[in-house]
Amino acid sequence: MADQQREWAVVAGATGAVGSGLVARLTAMDLGVVAVARTAGPLDSIVAQHDNIVACAADITTDDGRDRIASAIPGVVRAVVNSAGAPMGGTILDVTPEAIRAAIDIKVIGTLNLVRAVEEHVTTDSRIIAIGGNLGLDPIPEAATAGIGNAALGNAIRQLSRALGHRGVTCHIVAPGPIWTERLQSLLKDAAKVRGVPESQIADEFRQRSPIGHLVTVEEVVWAVASLLAPEARALAGGTLLLDAGQRTAIP
Repeated sequence: MADQQREWAVVAGATGAVGSGLVARLTAMDLGVVAVARTAGPLDSIVAQHDNIVACAADITTDDGRDRIASAIPGVVRAVVNSAGAPMGGTILDVTPEAIRAAIDIKVIGTLNLVRAVEEHVTTDSRIIAIGGNLGLDPIPEAATAGIGNAALGNAIRQLSRALGHRGVTCHIVAPGPIWTERLQSLLKDAAKVRGVPESQIADEFRQRSPIGHLVTVEEVVWAVASLLAPEARALAGGTLLLDAGQRTAIP
């Protein structure tokens, strides 16, 4: 049963690698969590592992999903996090329109629907946080979809920041480089097969883009999101917190 006196976080993509890490961290911070994912089945294991969880099976890209989330919220919302994953691959010359639309739907429409679902429940120092990526600022040839989706997300967050700022609600992007997850490992495996080289070679190439030879971990992304809940983080309103291990080439 939901505790209506508790402050809550809404986490979309709650069954993914980053999302499940966020659920664990936020519940450890004594927040309740409305865990959102497209299908109910995977949410059951999340609910079984933690206290103060409300499961919400909803597609954040649809009006129905928005309404489901709004109905599931038990109390004051301290944080909203869109950690839902979007398509990654494709060069700008071969990426399909469908893949681009899917990325924008999940990153931009999904974030807007989350904001609209919680709008009556946020208060001063509530946070709207979207997990984007460094490719929205500094694209690479093989990931046009992620770059376009995250670039559009950056614009949306800046607009939301101005629209909600008068209420003391701040909006943020956490923009990691490639995160070492099963999803990335699957991408590396596919790339190795296409190129006819060992998977370890592709992984090394990704690491070498960072001057410290590091791929971002789930734990580091979760840390960044949790840090934004501090009152002092209001100074980062509308900003992008880069977690790219120094990969940037065209941005400060």
